[in-house]
Amino acid sequence: MDTDILVRITYLGLIAAAVGGALILQNRHQLGRLAQSAAVWALIFVGVLAGYGLWSDISRQVLPRQEIVAQTGQVILPRAPDGHFYVTLTVSGTPVHFVVDTGASNLVLTKADARKIGIDTANLIYTGTAQTANGKVETAHVRLRDVRLGKVTLRGVDASVNAGQLDTSLLGMTVLQRFSKIEIAGDRMILTP
Repeated sequence: MDTDILVRITYLGLIAAAVGGALILQNRHQLGRLAQSAAVWALIFVGVLAGYGLWSDISRQVLPRQEIVAQTGQVILPRAPDGHFYVTLTVSGTPVHFVVDTGASNLVLTKADARKIGIDTANLIYTGTAQTANGKVETAHVRLRDVRLGKVTLRGVDASVNAGQLDTSLLGMTVLQRFSKIEIAGDRMILTP
């Protein structure tokens, strides 16, 4: 064990002993009630640890993720709590998170996502413009090596890098139109190749 970790554990142990000792001395006439309170707090602590340890299993039910049906190649996207559909595509070999935007004509990358896939955003020339809900923004044209979603792989995809404030990259119609069918059924969007 690292000595820094050992020192921290010792320090926390001393604090716990001091606080515990003070509580025992202060409540020495009510030790039964003190033991009961300590047991309740211990159970709360164990419950929090169990919840944290099981979060990866629980999160699949609470926050469902996209799935790809092996037999059909369909991509099923759950509706997020904010009402949007999100999808992760592989862009030039790198996973990138997108919001599905049927109102966007093409694929639009945030500057951060563009850098993540290897585009030098500092040297882009922002000559294009796009009309968004927040007004006009400058864009730079880029050509992506490949974009993959399930069984659909597109090569040489034209896209834009947004110069403005954009929280999440947008998956627009240039990629969506490559699917034969786009359907919304309840809280799911189904993309059929």
